[in-house]
Amino acid sequence: MKKSLVVASLLTATALSSFAQAATAEQKDTQWQKNHPRREQVNKRLAHQNKRINNEVKSGEITKTQAAALHKEDRQIRQEERDMASQNGGHITKQEQKTLNQQENKVSGQIGK
Repeated sequence: MKKSLVVASLLTATALSSFAQAATAEQKDTQWQKNHPRREQVNKRLAHQNKRINNEVKSGEITKTQAAALHKEDRQIRQEERDMASQNGGHITKQEQKTLNQQENKVSGQIGK
């Protein structure tokens, strides 16, 4: 009986510890975000644009065909970001970030037209 109580206590402590770590992780940037802030910014924009495109389709402002074309452009930007990062030890330069943001601005302007 004592063993089962000890096991239950350990499982509860582990679960609470995991929950506390998850809550703390949500409040802080992850190590990846700290090490790659330019990539994080570009990828957050791409994710936001993805949501905007999907919302525009749902509201009927753009067709599925138009959305597919916009998603394709965003995928190409994402691939370019990955290619740039692979050449720079996992990072992108400020100029590369600027270039990617300019490309995203172009796609952003097409959303909802």
